[in-house]
Amino acid sequence: MPKMKTKKSVSRRMKVTKNGKVLRRRQATGHLLSAKSARRRRRLRRAAVVEGKIAENMKRLLGA
Repeated sequence: MPKMKTKKSVSRRMKVTKNGKVLRRRQATGHLLSAKSARRRRRLRRAAVVEGKIAENMKRLLGA
């Protein structure tokens, strides 16, 4: 059976940590940042952890 190919679109958006957690970028960071408070912008910089079944699906798509 051939190897599963990595879904490149997912690999650009997600990252798997050493412990196997899946990280993603937060939404609402594309534009209109001046309307958001500094505190909110600062928190949006942090990556979010994907959880549950979605994380399992992302790992499968990433080949991890």
